[in-house]
Amino acid sequence: MSFDLLTKWQVTTRQSDYPVDPLFTGRWSSRALTGEPIPETDLYTCFEAARWAPSAFNAQPWRFIFAHRDGRDWDALFALLNAKNQSWAHKASALIFVISRKDFVFQGQTVPVGSHSFDTGAAWGAFAHQAHLLGYSTRAIGGFDRKAAPEILAVPDNHHVEAAIAIGRRADLTDLPETFHAQETPSERRPLQTFVFEGRFTSAE
Repeated sequence: MSFDLLTKWQVTTRQSDYPVDPLFTGRWSSRALTGEPIPETDLYTCFEAARWAPSAFNAQPWRFIFAHRDGRDWDALFALLNAKNQSWAHKASALIFVISRKDFVFQGQTVPVGSHSFDTGAAWGAFAHQAHLLGYSTRAIGGFDRKAAPEILAVPDNHHVEAAIAIGRRADLTDLPETFHAQETPSERRPLQTFVFEGRFTSAE
């Protein structure tokens, strides 16, 4: 990927209170996607980044199920999304469902992992930032059929379907339903003092 393209994708009006790499302020979750194919090597580079996320006991509870837009499994995964998300996610290059395993085998015994969702969230974050470095937009999707997903995706009982992800190249607003236009911009973040506390929880919110 060229430096010019990477710079274009990291341009943002966001300002951090403390110095952080532009990777963090430059990434945002677009709904406007071009629908162009994503090469397998790019997709697996994002999975590779997720692979190196930290986890309790090094249990690595994250699992990913994906389908390319023109692939054989696309219809099944896409059908799990609610209508509102289908109205824009049909232009994703790929859909990915993120699953966490709730237990793991430790010294010959199967034990629960209380941090399975937390650790899988770390893997999703790594995936999203690597995708951004490659010039892709990712958006996590919570609006899907959570009751049907485990059966459709053949997810075992000791696993939990966390979220879906749409990935693709960012498109112009003309490729997005008008109802989403006002939201198609990098969102701001809460001030640090509203969620960082020393010693004890002190927020009234």
